[in-house]
Amino acid sequence: MTGTSKQNRSAVAAKVDPALLTTRVDVLEDIAARRDHLWPALSRKWSVSNPVPPWKSSLDGMCDALDDVSCAHPGTVLSFQERRNEEDALSQERYADLPFPESQLLALTHSLIWRGVIDEDALRDRMVTVRQRLET
Repeated sequence: MTGTSKQNRSAVAAKVDPALLTTRVDVLEDIAARRDHLWPALSRKWSVSNPVPPWKSSLDGMCDALDDVSCAHPGTVLSFQERRNEEDALSQERYADLPFPESQLLALTHSLIWRGVIDEDALRDRMVTVRQRLET
């Protein structure tokens, strides 16, 4: 990695609580380790030509909703800048091996779990339920 890239990564990481970057979220680590669940692999498996995963619009909608709430009710949720700083830092530090938008999805989820907005066990249970429904 070039010196400039390391400086940019350091600058982004400096904008967030260091505990965010060092906190392990097991359910997300499990997802990140499974390369067969990344959109490029799934789209090849199912012969889908669209390079954008179908869940990307939901991710964008979630980010828009968080931004709207932060503008309407400042201080109740992360501001746009705080959310983006955390997302960028996590994408570069914890989920750098994943392609975009998977890295964005896991970074946002990591931030929301770390802040107590999403319960990790509830997320894992929901993922099991959805997977079972899709496999039947």
